[in-house]
Amino acid sequence: MPDLITRGVAMGLRMTEQRKVVARVITDSQDHPDVEELYARAAKVDARISLATVYRTVKLFEESGLLDKLEFGDGRARYEDSLRDHHDHLIDVSTGKVIEFVDEEIEQLQERIAARLGYRLIGHRLELLGLPVKKSERSPS
Repeated sequence: MPDLITRGVAMGLRMTEQRKVVARVITDSQDHPDVEELYARAAKVDARISLATVYRTVKLFEESGLLDKLEFGDGRARYEDSLRDHHDHLIDVSTGKVIEFVDEEIEQLQERIAARLGYRLIGHRLELLGLPVKKSERSPS
């Protein structure tokens, strides 16, 4: 999969050095950072980068289809590369922790539901919101 910089150049975007820094920070992220977190990480690479530059770059990348904007109900927009392998999210609403997962049963169920309703599924997003249960409350597996 080509990286964000390569894809941006291929789309005709002007990839300044600061945009490249933001792109690398996003590519290196294993989590779902918001703009402020992206800025903090980018500023460690290039102290001259401004928060406004990061906001503009993220907006440009999102509008160009390079980034997916994720909203997990905490008022913060988070971002990830739009070409990452498909996965769903479980959000711990007590801590904000985001857990990525893939479940083949869920994938098949979504396909069946779409077909039953007369559609061919071309994509989806699934975000589950949860609270951790105490070990004594868990059902036996």
